[in-house]
Amino acid sequence: MKLDLRSIQDRETARLWAEKGYRLPGFDVASMRENTLRTPRWVHFGGGNIFRIFLAARMQDLLDRGLADTGIIVGEGFDAEVVEKGYAPYDNLNINVTLKADGTMDKEICASVADAMVCSTQRPEWKRFVKIFTNPSLQMVSFTITEKGYATAPAYVQEDIKRGPENCTTICCMVVSLLYERFKAGAFPIAVVSMDNCSQNGLKLFTGVSTIARTWADMGLVSGQFVDWLCDESKVSFPWSMIDKITPRPDPVVSGMLKADGVEGMDVIVTAKRSYVAAFVNSEECEYLVVEDRFPNGRPALEKAGVYFTDRDTVTKVERMKVCTCLNPLHTAMSVMGCLLGYTKISDEMKDEDIVKYIKRLGYVEGLPVVTDPGILSPKSFIDDVVFKRLPNPFMPDTPQRIATDTSQKLAIRFGETVKAYRENGLPLSDLKVIPVVLASWIRYLLAVDDNGNAFELSPDPLAESAHADIAGIRFGVPLRGGELDRILSREDIWGYDVLKSELRDAVVAAFESMNRGAGAVRATLHKTVEE
Repeated sequence: MKLDLRSIQDRETARLWAEKGYRLPGFDVASMRENTLRTPRWVHFGGGNIFRIFLAARMQDLLDRGLADTGIIVGEGFDAEVVEKGYAPYDNLNINVTLKADGTMDKEICASVADAMVCSTQRPEWKRFVKIFTNPSLQMVSFTITEKGYATAPAYVQEDIKRGPENCTTICCMVVSLLYERFKAGAFPIAVVSMDNCSQNGLKLFTGVSTIARTWADMGLVSGQFVDWLCDESKVSFPWSMIDKITPRPDPVVSGMLKADGVEGMDVIVTAKRSYVAAFVNSEECEYLVVEDRFPNGRPALEKAGVYFTDRDTVTKVERMKVCTCLNPLHTAMSVMGCLLGYTKISDEMKDEDIVKYIKRLGYVEGLPVVTDPGILSPKSFIDDVVFKRLPNPFMPDTPQRIATDTSQKLAIRFGETVKAYRENGLPLSDLKVIPVVLASWIRYLLAVDDNGNAFELSPDPLAESAHADIAGIRFGVPLRGGELDRILSREDIWGYDVLKSELRDAVVAAFESMNRGAGAVRATLHKTVEE
């Protein structure tokens, strides 16, 4: 059982795949690829895991049901080995392994990628990209390249911009170069869609693209009319989106399971650029993609495959629902507490009755009264999925230490916005029992001593040094002498408001004092909080 086109199309080996529980493509792959070459509709940059198991899988659903006849063309502009070692040896196929909280799994061979190429102005494939981008049939170009892929301020990007559209090497510059080719060929409309997990991603992408285009126009390398075309939303749109699916690195345990089925070539490869590449992707079952429906040249019917299309305001509301109430606050609260209590797996924390009650109260009791309801998704159902499916999933090897990274950058939006919403809605802040403990737990975490009195390593955080300076006089197990938390509680850059002057000040101080009485004090405080 080798993952390639011959294996899945040969009657005998296809039967073997099916007997082992692998769902095979339900469409003619060769015809799909021919159609895509002739009339390309979707190009995606960033051929990593979330693309393969989410976006490519949704396109496969349409192909299986006869709702589409073209696939996706993948461009990889950061790490050539992703294509050379993760796509090419397997005829651009991959195995999507969905790992469920109940311990079962689904296995599907995904064949919706019609072609995968390294995107570089210095490689022969560049001419193929130009041909694709100048085809009037192209409807959308999408991205999962992380937020930093849109930045133009770094020195290396500034140097790349100076090279111009024919010699650039960074992905954002190369995309602008390809869009310029589309403009010269007929200024055909297109949607440029960020699907990265960052706030206002469409605006960030537009800012990066337009900045490069304007700079090149000022340098005389592109025409001013090209900039006007890029900025005309009726011709080139930059829809906003919200994506949510936990997709960790390819897991060696899953690799072993596939090998046990008799599948060849399932090793996990680490590239020179530290990308983790395999012919399979493992992920949780829950997934959400909400996209602003602005596509001037049309789009695939992805709404028939579980993608939500709506207006920009609703996309923003969905993101706020997730970030401020239904997922991110729960994740942060349990990760900080988990570090203090010595946990190393999120799924193990979900076996802790106190922690489960802690995040349930945070989400259902304190968050839902002021949640932003987007209308298209139920906030309560979203939390249900988080609490009962996503966080307990033993297949998701996530750690509280990873989630605790950069917590100082997360507290204002994940908890400060709820406090502000209580005030705006005239609700008493005295109703908040968990949030003051969460804030206090992070200060307690900064002492870098766990609940057993043992030192541990703090996760990376850009404000760790200054936060430490704010609490320099505090020691583990030593009572506060009065006012020692004042400096850090007044940090609006951390909390989003001045906690020192707020109604929550006394509750936060009391929670910290309770958690810092010595060994076992964090557990005792947590238990008391959830039992009140």
